[in-house]
Amino acid sequence: MASRSPRDIYEDYLGRRKAILRALTQDAEKFWHQCDPQKENLCLYGYNDGTWAVDLPAEEVPPEAPEPALGINFARDGMERSAWISLVAVHSDSWLLALAFYKGARLNREEREELFSLINKLPTCYEVVSGRVKQSVGGPTTNVGGLKRPGGPGGPSRTAPARAARQGDDDGEDIAGGSADWEDGEGDPCPSCGRLYRTEEFWIACDFCDTWYCGRCAKMTEKKASQMKQWRCNQCSGIQ
Repeated sequence: MASRSPRDIYEDYLGRRKAILRALTQDAEKFWHQCDPQKENLCLYGYNDGTWAVDLPAEEVPPEAPEPALGINFARDGMERSAWISLVAVHSDSWLLALAFYKGARLNREEREELFSLINKLPTCYEVVSGRVKQSVGGPTTNVGGLKRPGGPGGPSRTAPARAARQGDDDGEDIAGGSADWEDGEGDPCPSCGRLYRTEEFWIACDFCDTWYCGRCAKMTEKKASQMKQWRCNQCSGIQ
């Protein structure tokens, strides 16, 4: 197993967590239909590129890495949908932590503490889908003009509203009890403090990694951002 830093493992955790949340919220209807109880034991996989899949577990024993909870599809029709989603969220949180500490098995004590501290700043998937942590129902919009939308390395920055709202489920049902509307970035926490986006707050995106930060952690104001062509986060600047 290749040696990784706490930050590397955290970034992997962050991407997989985002994928899990997408499956349980934005893509909940699609996720529901893929978890057919008539099929074999299925697992929910979250990948570090933000994508997810419902699939059979790996055949090798033991597997290369910890596997997600097996057989999530069997409880689908025996529970209320919101309760089932919350149950999958709890098992997904357990998997995300197991995978993170599997990858961090060779870290020393201080590095393990750093990794746990980074992860612990974020709300769990269960806290988000159950409503225990308030999840934003919209990304940056015109009422927070000045938010920057990255155009990629060397590309032009665009101001809000650059994130177009996307409709949720066709029937308008919301799994967690909120709005069915979704925008890119919904529920994404600030990677520095773990705070979830709120429409009344100013946030800014790095023009190089497309990661959104709250204005406080970025030490940035709407006025200052409007005068900049590009903004680079500390991670991309090499500042720890």
